[in-house]
Amino acid sequence: MTKTIKHVLIIGGGFSGMATAIALRKHNIAVDLVEIDPEWRVYGAGLSLGGATLRTFQELGILDEFLRHGFAGRGTQLCTPDGTLIATLPTPDLTGTAIPGNGAIMRPVLARIMEQATRGIGGVDVRLGCTFTAIEQDADGVEVTFSDGRRRRYDLVVGADGLFSKVREAIFPDAPKPRYSGQAVWRAVLPRPAEIACTRIWTGAKTKVGVNPVSADEMYLFVNEERPSNDFVDPTSFVAQLKDLLAPFPAPLVQWMREQLGEHSSIIFRPLEGMLMPRPWYRGRVLLIGDAVHATTPHLGSGACIGIEDGLVLAEELAGAPLEQALESFMERRWERCRMVVENSMRLGEIEKCGGDKAEHARIMRASFEALAEPI
Repeated sequence: MTKTIKHVLIIGGGFSGMATAIALRKHNIAVDLVEIDPEWRVYGAGLSLGGATLRTFQELGILDEFLRHGFAGRGTQLCTPDGTLIATLPTPDLTGTAIPGNGAIMRPVLARIMEQATRGIGGVDVRLGCTFTAIEQDADGVEVTFSDGRRRRYDLVVGADGLFSKVREAIFPDAPKPRYSGQAVWRAVLPRPAEIACTRIWTGAKTKVGVNPVSADEMYLFVNEERPSNDFVDPTSFVAQLKDLLAPFPAPLVQWMREQLGEHSSIIFRPLEGMLMPRPWYRGRVLLIGDAVHATTPHLGSGACIGIEDGLVLAEELAGAPLEQALESFMERRWERCRMVVENSMRLGEIEKCGGDKAEHARIMRASFEALAEPI
């Protein structure tokens, strides 16, 4: 398994898949990318990002576009339900850079930026409305049959098809399944008051309310709530339920946001699930990355980050070593960092849903931000 990597298939056109495609092309590796959605849609509201994610944007060549359309700043303010400031957690600038420590952007906006970069770099064959139907590998390559009837051979297949990965199901049938965390998150986009210049969080007994700017004139609201069972929630009740969650927070800004919500509001509700697949994340010439192996709850705003980093690290390793050595080195560089994000995020959720130690919560956030600022 020492053949030089010349042609890679990426299954899944999300953030991890697109980042991998861009990074591989920077190392002159040809890429096919298949995405099952014929319209390449991305759903969701705002996406919180740490400085480490902005570093990946710089390496991918999209940081300037992000700064034009999103938000970058420093620090996270922690407040009591009435708005009293408890602490401001630093979000460290990355050593040797002028990249801010955190930021946010609308998910569809980031997807458009990355799609343009993927299509614009050249050498990436994007096929939409297409996925695999069979993967057969030998010592020298991987034969893939596609849903459009084509059959092609590759040096490596990368499964970047998300939390409910079909590649994982096919290659690692005994892998752990996603686990419901006992929390859910509500999100909505609102006008941004001038006073919101960084992330602000109000911590209640078992509910956390936060806002993050996503552009010059918009911010997104997120509310984490304890929800013991993962039951269906009727979308017609979204406005009323979100208003009820905000009612116990007397902070003036929280109550102002509550008044803005109505039937016109686009509210997104999502049960929080996660999973961490044991190492290794590859079998032969098929590798899993992103949410397919390390799906995390959003408590550290780093799910997209570690998935995008996977693509950058993989491209670096493939460019400098034979495949087997490159995959082993990839795992050495990715395992501990991704484990830290998944497990620390889960712990933060546990503290929130049981009304646990706020000081421990702050310590974990601070230590995690510092670790994420380190080189990958």
